[in-house]
Amino acid sequence: MSIDVNVTRNPDRRRYEASVGETTVAGFIDYQETSEMIVLAHTEVDPTFEGRGIGGALARAALDDIGERGLKALVICPFILSWLRDHPEYRDLLYNSAPSRAGD
Repeated sequence: MSIDVNVTRNPDRRRYEASVGETTVAGFIDYQETSEMIVLAHTEVDPTFEGRGIGGALARAALDDIGERGLKALVICPFILSWLRDHPEYRDLLYNSAPSRAGD
């Protein structure tokens, strides 16, 4: 069962945070940022919210934000690496990926 999730970038804590309701942080992605990329290091979801789409919402929002900011993503988080296998539309955002070719 998925729930309404709001994901925001919290630069002071260097993480993307998924909130449910007004104040409950249900999960986060730790990141490090340089002038050309964001390293997505670790994803954590509160056990109370596991299986409700929090991790996927975090991954999608973080990658969307990275793309909108014109940066690349270096993903070392095992969860996001696994998630990306089912979401090839984000391939061009990856720091170490080859540019996609027409027809791929």
